[in-house]
Amino acid sequence: MDLLPLTAAHLVAATAGRLLRGSAGTAIGRISIDSRTVQAGDFFVAIRGERFDGHDFVADAVAQGAAGVMVQDRSVAPDDPVAGPMLVIEVEDTTRALQQIARDIRRRSGARVTAITGSAGKTTTKEIAAAFLSARYRVFRNKGNLNNHIGLPLSLLELRAKPEVAVVELGMNHPGEIRTLIGIAEPEVRVWTNVGDAHVGFFGTPDAIADAKAEIAEAARPGDVLIANANDSRVMARASRFAGRVVTFGVDTPADVRATGVKQKGLEGTAATVTTRAGEVMIDTPLLGMGNLANVLAATAVAIEFEVPLEAVVERAARLGAATRRGELLRLPGGVTLIDDSYNSSPAALKRALEVVASATGSARKVAILGEMLELGDQSTALHRECGQAAAAAGLDLLIAIGGPAASELAKAAVAAGLPERCVSYVATSQEGAALARERVRPGDLVLVKGSRGIGTDAVVERLKQEFA
Repeated sequence: MDLLPLTAAHLVAATAGRLLRGSAGTAIGRISIDSRTVQAGDFFVAIRGERFDGHDFVADAVAQGAAGVMVQDRSVAPDDPVAGPMLVIEVEDTTRALQQIARDIRRRSGARVTAITGSAGKTTTKEIAAAFLSARYRVFRNKGNLNNHIGLPLSLLELRAKPEVAVVELGMNHPGEIRTLIGIAEPEVRVWTNVGDAHVGFFGTPDAIADAKAEIAEAARPGDVLIANANDSRVMARASRFAGRVVTFGVDTPADVRATGVKQKGLEGTAATVTTRAGEVMIDTPLLGMGNLANVLAATAVAIEFEVPLEAVVERAARLGAATRRGELLRLPGGVTLIDDSYNSSPAALKRALEVVASATGSARKVAILGEMLELGDQSTALHRECGQAAAAAGLDLLIAIGGPAASELAKAAVAAGLPERCVSYVATSQEGAALARERVRPGDLVLVKGSRGIGTDAVVERLKQEFA
């Protein structure tokens, strides 16, 4: 593979570091921050984090075959001449240095970067946009949720492979984080999917979340583009501050990429007429629910900015699949239809998932196994009660709530809103929830499993997959 050249001199220049040992012309291979996965010839960056200090593992990295190390504490740097031509670079802050290296590679790669943020739908929108763009370009997208101050730089290091386009997501749970990530990625196209109640415990109000997400509009160049959700008033109130060009997307509202005549097809997906400056088409996608339709519209707006033909968008939209554990529809051999949305949860996202269950037609029993939603702070009880009411409105035949007191409140609210008490259960752990699901779920059921990662509702999914294999 023809990789972008990277030498010790590049690293020193990008980080304002000091070359303590080795030659400036030494070529850099793979960059690693995990001593356990270092391979011969890798360059190890000793990140000082909240839980671990990479400086404690420099010797391990060298023993694994690292050809060089970057440190902010030179006392741990290898200096034994017997070790061979070891490269050692000292910097003020290794985390900041990793970010600077990533930004340097991003700039030299020639790739055009699209960055996506929002309270929900980031990963799905990223995957859809990458699928649409790959109709015309060589596309890189960051893997999984490598979207924070360390994960994003690690992703951008992959731009050494010189893709034409990169699509990355930006995550945050505190103010200032998006600002940092924008400064690293320097995207030409930015996408803001929505403002929800995820992480509201860290912010206090949705408006405070919106202000933090609005950092995606900062440091824009005149030619940059912000793709914004016209259905989200908090997004639109802040999009006007963007220094570049704003492109909107929305459902049944004036927007540059607009969906009308929406047909919700339950477990078969969603269809709509989509009007854009490039023309009007019918988009039919197997992705579930209105939230995913918005994600498709956002990705369509990205595709249009990159002049991908609408015909390619339509064709690829028809073949989309949900990302793992993010609304993934699984038809188990034992007769259970499972919506695996166990990756994470928030009140807004849960309500949308329950709408999908409610819209499903047929004689199947409707089951929801819902884990507690974390990081909601003082609003946790009230938000869980709202979701309990939404569960009752979805016409469930069985509800199992999992977690702490907030999950118990969800279950109680569902009963108060009309679900028969015999149909509602509460347990403290996902292991208990998995055992109860094994007892109560039966062939023919439609089952939604959703919860915050910290609750571990993926254990319920795995138990059901085993039981109904």
